[in-house]
Amino acid sequence: MTYKELIKRAEEAMWTAYAPYSRYRVGAAIECRDGTVFTGCNIENAAYGECLCAERVAAAKAVSAGRTDFMRIAVISDSDEYCMPCGSCRQFLSEFSRDMEFLCARKDTSYVCYSMKDLLPHAFSSEILY
Repeated sequence: MTYKELIKRAEEAMWTAYAPYSRYRVGAAIECRDGTVFTGCNIENAAYGECLCAERVAAAKAVSAGRTDFMRIAVISDSDEYCMPCGSCRQFLSEFSRDMEFLCARKDTSYVCYSMKDLLPHAFSSEILY
């Protein structure tokens, strides 16, 4: 799948976002190594701490389908700024792949590309615990 195709899948997911509080819609599309793609959108809640980010929704759908071999993720919002994953999403995704790519797009679908190491150079891991 091309980068633009993955961003298009994320954009389609963005329009299903439930964002009545922030009005900031986000879509994500995560690609596994075999080309399988899972999408997600942000889901807000009146108790703000219970909100779900699009990236974690997409990853949770993949994991619940038995997939953890993430290669890249596209994230987009309906903003003029590049949509960057929050720190929680970066840490969450690092659990599954230390070398995945992030395609961070804005509403015109232009994007910037980062590696996991660019966005989270010193990720917490279970290796630290043992």
